[in-house]
Amino acid sequence: DVNDALGSRKAYDPAFDHRIRARMPVDRYAAEYNMEHKRRGLALIFNHENFDVPQLKARAGTNVDCENLSTALKALDFEVHVYKDLKLRDLQKEVERVAQMDHSDADCILVTILSHGELGYLYAKDCQYKLDVIWSFFTANHCPSLAGKPKLFFIQACQGDQLDGGVVLTPKDRTETDSSSSMTFKIPTHADFLIAYSTIPGFYSWRNTQKGSWFMQSLCHELSQHGRKYDILTLLTFVAQRVAYDFESNTPDIPMMHQQKQIPCVTTMLTRLLRFGDKK
Repeated sequence: DVNDALGSRKAYDPAFDHRIRARMPVDRYAAEYNMEHKRRGLALIFNHENFDVPQLKARAGTNVDCENLSTALKALDFEVHVYKDLKLRDLQKEVERVAQMDHSDADCILVTILSHGELGYLYAKDCQYKLDVIWSFFTANHCPSLAGKPKLFFIQACQGDQLDGGVVLTPKDRTETDSSSSMTFKIPTHADFLIAYSTIPGFYSWRNTQKGSWFMQSLCHELSQHGRKYDILTLLTFVAQRVAYDFESNTPDIPMMHQQKQIPCVTTMLTRLLRFGDKK
């Protein structure tokens, strides 16, 4: 095969073959991930409510999201750990610590970030960062005990300042936004990731100050009602349906922001179906 990268036509040299080797947790062409390990796995929730960055407002409603998600994930057998208002350095230290753990007896790992954001960036308590700062710790070469296993990321944050106008509905509560404005075989190091964003690139993500964000409300509902019934991509399709059809912003005092809509966005590198079946 021809490589599409310039300058990559070097001859293979066994002396420079430092490939990481990991045990595959399921047959090569299995349709579903092996979710029958001893543990479901860790679920990390990084909940950001208050910030040191001057232009970032407190995220009213985020604690509701955090509590509801914790409940939904525990019901699916996850071991949930919640972190509140971490600075970037502390956030990275915790992620690195978890990535260095042995996940051999776990099905998967799940990371959720509830914060402010803009296109390409999320906010810790003290500064902005790119998401790959977090998920790169879990690639197969850095975390071999999660190789071939699902690595799930749920991101509740704005991805920009564009608005999505929609159909007229009658919401009740004031809303605001999350923005500052078998055989041995190789797998790609970035395989088996799924990143679910609350909104599409460039757009606002909406949060109700009493009930929590639209995306997290919808995600928690689907996980709680159908978390063991459907595979993850089917679940996320219904999450998108719920966000798209059941929610609309209600800010009549700010006409430009009033009666706006939202649609989540999923990036998947999963290679099999993922179901959260019953733990024996």
